Amino acid sequence: MTLALALAAAALLAAEPSNLPAGHPPLGSEPQPPAASADGLPKGHPAIGGGMTAPVPAGEMPEGHPPTTGRAPPTAEELLQQLDGMQGLREREKTFEIASSLGKLYYTNGRAQDAIPYFLQAEEKAKAVRELFLAQRKKLGKTPVPSAAEAHCGFAAQSPVEQMAAAAAERAKKGDTAGAAACARAALEPVLEVESMRGNALFLSGDADGALKTYERVLEVSPTQGDALFGRSALLYETRGEDVKALRSAHEGFEAFVAAYPDSNRTPLARKLGRMSDEAVKAGGMKKWQASRAEDRRIRATKLDLSASAPPMMAQGPMAGGGGRPMGGAAGGPMAGGGDGASAPMISQETMQAMQNVEHTPEMEAQLTKTVEQGEELLAMGRYDEALQAYRQVMPLRPDGRVKAGLAWTLVGLGKPTADRVWGVAVGTDPAAVDQLGETLKAKGDVKGAKALWSKLAASAPDYAAQSSLQAKLSQ
Repeated sequence: MTLALALAAAALLAAEPSNLPAGHPPLGSEPQPPAASADGLPKGHPAIGGGMTAPVPAGEMPEGHPPTTGRAPPTAEELLQQLDGMQGLREREKTFEIASSLGKLYYTNGRAQDAIPYFLQAEEKAKAVRELFLAQRKKLGKTPVPSAAEAHCGFAAQSPVEQMAAAAAERAKKGDTAGAAACARAALEPVLEVESMRGNALFLSGDADGALKTYERVLEVSPTQGDALFGRSALLYETRGEDVKALRSAHEGFEAFVAAYPDSNRTPLARKLGRMSDEAVKAGGMKKWQASRAEDRRIRATKLDLSASAPPMMAQGPMAGGGGRPMGGAAGGPMAGGGDGASAPMISQETMQAMQNVEHTPEMEAQLTKTVEQGEELLAMGRYDEALQAYRQVMPLRPDGRVKAGLAWTLVGLGKPTADRVWGVAVGTDPAAVDQLGETLKAKGDVKGAKALWSKLAASAPDYAAQSSLQAKLSQ
């Protein structure tokens, strides 16, 4: 079991009736010394030396051992089900370690929105030490903050945040500014990780502005923290394309990331986006930059086709090898940002993958599939706004044909400005998945919706319609 699961299980045991063997000391209580026998050993302990008992046969437990339940440790999905069923769990007082572990458990299993309250609780536990660090660093002025080792903070790898914060506060009381800053900074290391994950969770939940603010909080303490540095720069590039100041900040952030993490798997992308953001700054904004690149391509295409009959080449997303903002092609998946989605930014799949880097566990895949199925149920009932929320959660983590089809039909149903573009992506990359969505809608009772989808698909992809059974479905 991972540390996150272990700590979350501890939270369960502390909150619910114990299922420990009879006579076991309760968790968190002071252990009582066992009664000693005449030879000084605890009662029931095997004799040492010549009086040692015979070896226990394989598969059997020693005499007096508490009975075992025979149950395996809970899976992440089972643990989450137990947590979901616990009334008032979010409101209960928790240590930083418990709150952050619960947040990570939800986050790594595809439930980003449910993770946010626990991340906030964990960060609240570190509020005082954060303020202490900022105050002590300000006192130091231009003097760099020493490392925890240089300041002899004496923290172990698993030292609790509250314990490290208390040590930093004690240094500050004694007037040891450098030592207090160093120890406080060490205490904030796990906090910065939690804040970065909350930024990612906000991004995945469609709150780009909230994610930006969270990344900036991290960078206020640690200007080169990798996840926040890349995440902030990528979001500025993707969502603030007409703000030259924001684009310049994105460029500087990408450059700083490349300098600080030359061997990171995100460095090639950071270097490429840094160059593109710089070009957009020089052009006066993303639209002007796109227009200039489109014109360059048109001129080159005209020179290649002397009849000048070829249409101008459209700017493609940076992940597709083009130079403009991502338009949701095969290499870039659409992702609605904040607000009602009417002008939602189109976030490239590569950027999203680089920002979150979430391991796809079996539990996470099961949760994603469940969310997609919920989106399809909502589509069949005509509840497009709710379906959009479901697809927003899944798209960054699983931008496959099924999800693209569902998101496209949702946007069509809502009449969003991006609907035609996303529909074109879905049909162009996997028309069979769009066709299958029609089957799903029909099976769920939405025959009218299925026929409307098939009719639009037939008009959008006549080649596919000619070699499939679309016409037969429409005539039924």
